[in-house]
Amino acid sequence: MTDPVDPLVLDLLEWIGRKPRPYSEVLEAWRTSCPRLPVWEEANARGLLDRRHDPGHEAVVAVSEAGRAWLDGHRASARRPA
Repeated sequence: MTDPVDPLVLDLLEWIGRKPRPYSEVLEAWRTSCPRLPVWEEANARGLLDRRHDPGHEAVVAVSEAGRAWLDGHRASARRPA
């Protein structure tokens, strides 16, 4: 059985997309204080996201290499016939 938060983690990774998004935008859209819905926290704990903060620029969030592999694996399994 898959983790019940997996579909939401998938949504988060797809929402971030192919290019980094501002950290503030990601947190505003995805942070939650609900312990039953830890999407942002779970994606970080699994190493599916990268955060970068270059001096003089806003921090950004991107899908990590592990996140891309996880995302590709879930997309491939969704395309397989039942």
